Amino acid sequence: MKPTPLGTPIGPLTPHLYRPTARRPVRAKLLRLSTDTRVVPHQHPWGQLALSATGVVRLTVEHGTYLVPPSRALWVPPAVEHAVTVVEDADLLTLYLQHAPDRQSPAWQQCRVLEVSDLLRALVMAMDTRPDGAVALSAGQLERERWMGALALDELRRARPVRLGVDLPADKRLRAVCEAVLDDPTRHATLEGWARDTGASARTVARLFRQQLGTTFVQWRHQVLLARALAMAARKLPMATIAAELGYASPSAFSAMVRRSVGTPPSRFFL
Repeated sequence: MKPTPLGTPIGPLTPHLYRPTARRPVRAKLLRLSTDTRVVPHQHPWGQLALSATGVVRLTVEHGTYLVPPSRALWVPPAVEHAVTVVEDADLLTLYLQHAPDRQSPAWQQCRVLEVSDLLRALVMAMDTRPDGAVALSAGQLERERWMGALALDELRRARPVRLGVDLPADKRLRAVCEAVLDDPTRHATLEGWARDTGASARTVARLFRQQLGTTFVQWRHQVLLARALAMAARKLPMATIAAELGYASPSAFSAMVRRSVGTPPSRFFL
């Protein structure tokens, strides 16, 4: 499969050809996408687990955005509209699930970021990724797929959730600030600089952060920096390089921010 050309907005990538059913309750799909490719907002009536074999993708829903490097996966519940932007050339693996891994748990009724175990990754990569109609699977192949899907669901239930993801506001003024930070989080060091770009006062923007997102600008920007750092760590960049790229005076200052934000040291968070 050829990579999609740079910067091309494309449709929802024929998810109907991978519709999960009682006969095939877990379906796998592989797409090779080029940097800056944008998949238009879409939704489907089944759940989706997105993870990347290589590269980094960004999934955006109405109230938040998430970066998905190879070490993490994002669960998107049924009927949730989402869009995809490729941050770095990516082999995007998707599981389509007829049912959530745990239909009784409220946690699976919202988007959530999860750690990806070696077993889960191996299962997804070993599953048949051909669309409906490409080839007829034998009874033995279907049974193998069902066993692998059941084991993948069990791994998902066991997966550790990660405090990662960036909330997005409804207010257009604040949304403009947030999207500017997401595009280039180191452009300004203070809220005043970001507010000036949008023509609003820093006081107004600070108030909107509290009202719309229930947080401060500094805390929200830390989540953006963590997501960006995670994408950089996926490229095996040294921690000192990541800290410098994100505007920190030293690796220790960056490590302190990580520990405050997610309650764990970088050595654990960036596995």
